[in-house]
Amino acid sequence: MILPEVRDPTMVTIRRGGTLTDADHRLLALWAADCAEHVLHLFEREAPEDTRVRDAVAAARAWADGTVKMMQARASGGHAMGAARPLRGAARFAAYSAGQEACVGHVAEHDLGAAAYAIKAARSANPEDPGAGQAERDWQRERLPRQIRQLVLADQRRRNSICWFLFDTD
Repeated sequence: MILPEVRDPTMVTIRRGGTLTDADHRLLALWAADCAEHVLHLFEREAPEDTRVRDAVAAARAWADGTVKMMQARASGGHAMGAARPLRGAARFAAYSAGQEACVGHVAEHDLGAAAYAIKAARSANPEDPGAGQAERDWQRERLPRQIRQLVLADQRRRNSICWFLFDTD
């Protein structure tokens, strides 16, 4: 479970009583899409004919640019999760990453689900490399837009324990 029991108002949109702006919410979705897309090849290597995971990444981007409704993007996330279920290892984690990122429009906190599952995918794909997870985490952090960088890093510290401690710095 990557969502906290108590929602942090910094990750809740202003119209729902939090402090997250729509612009920052869109940036979170785009960053999460980058995270999922970075490991997408791990899914496609196992299921090259299944477009549900790629479609979920596209849906998140389309939600962020206003061309897809949130419920449509969220449904794409569910389809990506469905694509994950019969798989194991890196391919499964990559699909879960896309499933999470497509749901960021619905609940912003799914951004860390996308990032965490991408880290799990990278680790699973490179079991001989003890630094694979850290390298993926660092790649993700390098792509954080300046406007949301501190928000995401604070959220990673806050939810690290429920995200399998994947955001640790060691």
